[in-house]
Amino acid sequence: MGLIRVVWGTATGSTAMASYDAALAEANVHDYNLVSVSSVVPAAATVEAVGEAPDLGPAGERLTVVEGRATVGPDEPGPAVASLGWSREPDGPGIFYEASGTDPEAVEARVEAGLAAGRKLRDWDFDVEGRRTVTASADDEAYTSAVVLAVYGESTPIL
Repeated sequence: MGLIRVVWGTATGSTAMASYDAALAEANVHDYNLVSVSSVVPAAATVEAVGEAPDLGPAGERLTVVEGRATVGPDEPGPAVASLGWSREPDGPGIFYEASGTDPEAVEARVEAGLAAGRKLRDWDFDVEGRRTVTASADDEAYTSAVVLAVYGESTPIL
C-alpha cells in the first residue's frame, strides 16, 4: 500500500521563486523536480498529514505531487494562502482539490466547492475527509509564499 504525505511550508525571499523554493524547503521537498498530477487518490493509498517530508530519495529525482501554491509580492496585499483538501472512500479511491489566493475563507470555500463537485461526478462512497490550509503573512520587503502538497510515495529517477 502506498503512502501520500501531505506537507506544507511558508517562507519569504528576495524574489517570488526564492520564496517558493524556501517554502518547499520548509516542507523538505525542495531538492526534487515536482511533477503535478490531476488529483486522484489511488485506492491502495493512505493519506497522512505530516507537515514535513522525510528523506524521499536522491536530490534531482522526480516527485509526484498535487500542489496548492500562493505567492504575494512586497507591494501586494496578503496573506499568501494555499489549501489542499481530500475526500475518499474508507478503503478506496478519492480526490484532492487545491486552491490558493489571499483570503483564507474564500480559498477554503473553493476547496470545499471543488470537493463537492468532484464527489458529485463519482459514484463512490466518500466517507473520509481532510484539509490543510496554510497562511503566510505578507512581508513589506520580500515575497511571501505558502505551499501545501500531497506527495505520492518516494522520488523516482528522472533520467
